[in-house]
Amino acid sequence: MGILNDISTQLFHRPDYPNTDFSGKTIIVTGSNVGLGKEAVKRLVRLNAEKIIIAVRSIAKGEAAKAEIESEIFAKRAATLDCLDAVVLDAGIATEKFEILEDNESTITVNVISSVLLGLLLLPTLRSSAKQWGFEPTLTIVGSGVHAYTSFPERNMANSIETLNNRQTAVIYQVSKLLQLFAVREIAEQTANKKPSVMVNTLEPGLCHTDLTRHAEGITAVVMGLMSYLMAWTAEEGSRNSVLATTAGPESHGVMMSGGRIKSNILSPFVPSDEGRKTQEKMWREIAAKIEKIQPGIMAELGLHA
Repeated sequence: MGILNDISTQLFHRPDYPNTDFSGKTIIVTGSNVGLGKEAVKRLVRLNAEKIIIAVRSIAKGEAAKAEIESEIFAKRAATLDCLDAVVLDAGIATEKFEILEDNESTITVNVISSVLLGLLLLPTLRSSAKQWGFEPTLTIVGSGVHAYTSFPERNMANSIETLNNRQTAVIYQVSKLLQLFAVREIAEQTANKKPSVMVNTLEPGLCHTDLTRHAEGITAVVMGLMSYLMAWTAEEGSRNSVLATTAGPESHGVMMSGGRIKSNILSPFVPSDEGRKTQEKMWREIAAKIEKIQPGIMAELGLHA
């Protein structure tokens, strides 16, 4: 993982076209009104998916439903499906505007707490489908290689997530993607030997032309605009990664993928290090505590621990 490698990938490589036939498959895609999520839905339609359920959340102040209400209702509806083959959680924001949303800095709420909560709420339906139909469903959370671009000094604080409520937000997006990655790895580790089996993975979508940075301002907007002009893939190209991740197989469990492939160099060196492992465990405890507060008993129900 490194800037030169990232630039090389953006300039000289493109994700493969997914060619799996999704006939008879039911897929849930969040964040599917714009960008990668929208293009992933289009791709799944072209690949003959039988049923695609799109989930969109407005986070406008005064309009955002409480995460615990919205996610629980959606998960209950999903539980009525005859079968659920895959879930792609692609809802996310990147903003420099500081705002507290549902007790946390807004980027942490949307990219981490809400995404992980919904994934856990959908896990029983995925497991039920696996048991009934004898296959391995997939839970994919769209991550980012920018998890490597933060030193995350708040990790040493007693309550790291609460500390993020009091800081400038220049690298909050990077931190949110690091925390999201920790959560995926922890869930994957704790479910690795549980039956029925559900594959849990994440992916690096690459730098793409999307609305993700629509809230960027000042120098950040200028830099991101220039980088996008020079190197960005189209949203359609980036969305191929999401579709490929849903069919990646058991070897993708707990892994961050790139270009539809498992790559050992995509992770920050910090993540698999001893310090990274300790930080992962600490941050999972904090994330799990917040989710348990929203949905009491969910960890025990899923056989997970904080």
